[in-house]
Amino acid sequence: MTGAAPGADRASRRAPRSGPTGSIALRSAAFNLAFYLTLVLYLLVALAALPFPRHAMLGVAKSWGRTNLRLLRAICGIEVEWRGLDKIPRGPLIVAAKHQSVWETFALLPLFADPTFIVKRELMWIPVFGWCMRRADMISVDRGAGSQALFAMTERAKFEIGRGRQIIIFPEGTRRAAGAPPAYKFGVAKLYAATGAPCLPVALNSGLVWPRRSFLRHPGVVRVEILDPIPPGLAPDAFLARLQHEIETATARLIAEGEQTS
Repeated sequence: MTGAAPGADRASRRAPRSGPTGSIALRSAAFNLAFYLTLVLYLLVALAALPFPRHAMLGVAKSWGRTNLRLLRAICGIEVEWRGLDKIPRGPLIVAAKHQSVWETFALLPLFADPTFIVKRELMWIPVFGWCMRRADMISVDRGAGSQALFAMTERAKFEIGRGRQIIIFPEGTRRAAGAPPAYKFGVAKLYAATGAPCLPVALNSGLVWPRRSFLRHPGVVRVEILDPIPPGLAPDAFLARLQHEIETATARLIAEGEQTS
């Protein structure tokens, strides 16, 4: 894909437009205000949790995620439809999720017992927020360090998998507009091969109601589908091809459903 404009234009056409634009803008402004005020309040609670084990910090983070979902429903009319929750296995796991929006950075947290995200190192430098991420034992990556960063990430991931945790990773590395061509990176395949853990693919269509780089939050339904776990043992190339096919096929279907009901 040569530039972001075509994908962004498609996402703009696909976004639900139900309700007057002015009303959506007002609701979006109200939600954004509530979102950041809630974040500040939860950071204050998280400061009090710093001396305790990481599960206390993760409990704060999961509560924050559930609160944001309630705010989206109450203020913006955004509901969530979860599919396949019974497919989530217990124990160590790589969770490979489609990434279209800020939404999944908080909404997926409550689904797992002991989750950790792979995040860019710069987030750890943010006062209070970064301290809390460290206390929750999130895995940071120095994207400028090349192969050394990949090695360090893999070693840390192996350690966390050994502790029985669920590693949430966005295989494309960054948010992609709904309907944009996929851009999967090989890092998730290396992680899968190195850890020996099963991988849980997650498809979603959050970009329809919360588009990337947009102020607006459109009323509608975020559909999330948990797909069948991919067992360990596949060759990295075969694994990545299967992961991309399964996530993209399900995501395209969820986007089509969202378009039909908008």
